This record gives sequence, C-alpha cells and structure tokens, in this order.
Amino acid sequence: MKKGIWVLNGPNLNLLGVRRPEIYGKTTLKEIQQELEGRCREEGVPLVFHQTNHEGVLIDLLHEAREKAHVVILNAGAFAHTSIALRDAIEAVGIPVIEVHLSNPQAREPFRRHSYVAEVARGVVAGFGALGYRLALEAALHWAKEKEASS
Repeated sequence: MKKGIWVLNGPNLNLLGVRRPEIYGKTTLKEIQQELEGRCREEGVPLVFHQTNHEGVLIDLLHEAREKAHVVILNAGAFAHTSIALRDAIEAVGIPVIEVHLSNPQAREPFRRHSYVAEVARGVVAGFGALGYRLALEAALHWAKEKEASS
C-alpha cells in the first residue's frame, strides 16, 4: 500500500460536537473524518484516522506512521501543552507533522499558550474550528504528492 496521510486525534476529541460547542464547534469528529476521507478519495491518497484518549497510544501511532505516512495531521488536544514525550516522538519520527487546534490557544487560558508540539511541527493551524482540519489536509496533500513524485 502506498503511503498516505494520517490524522491523529488526542484526548476528548471523541466528544466533539457536545463538549463546549461554543469553543470547539458542533461538528463531530466523525463528520470531520468523513469530509477528509472524501477529499483524499478525490486525490487518490490513502487516509488513516485515529482518536485516542491515551498519550502512549498516540506516541505508538506516531511511531507506526513513521513507516506508513508521508504526513501526519495531529490534534493532540491538551497533550500539546503538557507532553514532552509526544514532542520527542514527533521529532524522532522525522516526517512532517501539522498541528491542528480547533480553537485559538493564544486567545485562551495562559496554560494553553505554549505547545510542545508546535516546537517540532512543520506548521500549525489554529482557530478555524473544523475547517482547520481541511486547511491542514490541503497542505498535507501537497507534501504527500511531492513525496510520491520524488520516490
């Protein structure tokens, strides 16, 4: 199977659409997944989509993506602000990671204003709600096509 794009989601993102919709929106994670799958089908690029509430599982998925993905789109949730282990895993896998936040962390509580993920991510998309995933996907598709063309 050719390499594709992996979308990894961290804690509480399974509650999208019901958890604090005034901040995170009403779109569910399943709806986001369906939209991204449709776009990837149009481009003929495989998409793998995961959500976990466990930091170690997220790290294991990043390690697996190292061999199977051209690009990872990562919404690490609160782990972005707390996990040095996640930061180190991103740095270690050596593939582009695009960090996504539904809200704008810079406009929120002070503890959300620093992201360990951003330190090693290729780019960050924040503050656009569910649209942020689509914006990140367009960049990921661009990079994945470049990788496929050069392999």
